[in-house]
Amino acid sequence: MSKIFEEILTKRGVTEEFLRPKYSLEHAKNLPDIEVAVARIKVAIDGGETVLVYGDYDVDGVTASTIMCEALKLAGVKRVEVMLPDRFIDGYGMSERCLEKAVELRVGLVVTVDCGSNNAEVIKKLAEHKIDTIVTDHHELMNGVPERALAVVNPKRYGEDESDLEKRELREICGAGVAFMVMQALVLEGLIPQNQEKWFLDLVLIGTICDSMVMNQVNRELAYFGLIILQKTKRVGLLELMRVAGVQKIDSEAIGFQIGPRLNAGGRMESAEISLKLLMSKERAEAAMLAEELNRLNGERRTAQRAALEEILVDERPVIVAAGNWHEGVLGIIAGRLVEKYRRPSFVLGETEGIYKGSGRSFGDFNLAEAIKAVNETLIGGGGHAAACGVKLKKEDLGRFTEAVNQYYQSLNLTEQEKYLEMTEDIEVDDLAALDVDLYEEMSVLQPFGQGNAEPIFELLNTKIKFVETLGAEKKHLKFTLEKDGNLFKALVFNAREEWFNLDKDATYNVHINLVLNEWRGRKTVESRLLQIKKSDPSD
Repeated sequence: MSKIFEEILTKRGVTEEFLRPKYSLEHAKNLPDIEVAVARIKVAIDGGETVLVYGDYDVDGVTASTIMCEALKLAGVKRVEVMLPDRFIDGYGMSERCLEKAVELRVGLVVTVDCGSNNAEVIKKLAEHKIDTIVTDHHELMNGVPERALAVVNPKRYGEDESDLEKRELREICGAGVAFMVMQALVLEGLIPQNQEKWFLDLVLIGTICDSMVMNQVNRELAYFGLIILQKTKRVGLLELMRVAGVQKIDSEAIGFQIGPRLNAGGRMESAEISLKLLMSKERAEAAMLAEELNRLNGERRTAQRAALEEILVDERPVIVAAGNWHEGVLGIIAGRLVEKYRRPSFVLGETEGIYKGSGRSFGDFNLAEAIKAVNETLIGGGGHAAACGVKLKKEDLGRFTEAVNQYYQSLNLTEQEKYLEMTEDIEVDDLAALDVDLYEEMSVLQPFGQGNAEPIFELLNTKIKFVETLGAEKKHLKFTLEKDGNLFKALVFNAREEWFNLDKDATYNVHINLVLNEWRGRKTVESRLLQIKKSDPSD
């Protein structure tokens, strides 16, 4: 082991258990209401019932829906139907259309994935039609446990102060992770042959990374084995999607920047049913057609996103609230881009028939779930996590909402929030020659990367800029050649900040980078992805 990599592991406190986790079925036993859920599924199997799986339109929701549908079929449910909400008609969560579909199909049981915890009214109406509901979800319960739900399999029912470490860690699994653990519980019950469930870990991995879950020990286990399964997947939909996306190497970067955005494009731009059909497809020809369609929709998403960003004007208030006639499917991405550019929490809203619907993105100590509770009287509805949320409000209440969310922010008296967006290096490097292929390949044992297990960041101290080249049709990307002590090193940055286009070539800089492997005609070299660049402090 190299000295650099050893220092990274020591600084992070990485254990052998984290590096090489063991697969376990036992986590499922710790989910709340899991016994009730399994018992009701057995009743559905024995009674030959039709079961409706109701999911969500994002990557986590689609992967979770696929897992749950297949799990119920493998367990012996006679007929399983899947319904995903339409972002533009239903919004997030269980809508009245879920009730209508369940009644139409004459189902006895609805199983939600990645939603349902905050849909007590629809669950109550289902119960009035003698339809049971099992909620499987991972979102915060904004109003307590839905009373008429037969089971609420949601690890967020455990508090953050839960003394049981296992239960605390389960709070961080995604919707696909919860669905997978229901499958594990069905394995433990003897309804699904053991080890068959492992072939669904590729979907759990994709949901975990794309929903930005913290890579604690439980998620590390799921993701570690998920990467192994994805690298040997026989799922034709994923194989075709990786083909059209041009995936060369299957890792967390490919999932986050190539696979995930395309799976999301269906629900963002048209219908998540396209992504669901892709993941459930058994025919290569059908999968190829669906993958091409998602690739096309992802291109449309990028175009709509760029157009909206060019229109937005930002004032000086601490929380950005932007509203306009933009495609609803790109609002969350735009909010994220505003956070990156202006380093402030952001809400981006789109109008439909006098109603504003949109997304919020945050960082640091400004918790969006808490903010929504604080300004609830200005909203029709909303929900989400600390760093991401969705909201819905009347057009005439836009001013009230903007004022209320900014007043709430100011009431928290938060200081030095930008520090949460600053890069923190794993290690300082003086010798550029030490950043070689051997080190890059050594670090691969940490894959898959994610929140809490980030790709290692290196800080290059007192580095000079030798050359700068602009790239791309719109000249928004930069390629640097860095120099120190006679050694040269290439660094690439996409959508570079404006101030990076006019750096002083006579100055020295402290540069934060990730390593990138470049392969050309069988030859491997290491370059880098530039994350942050600041002038060196002469006193250092």
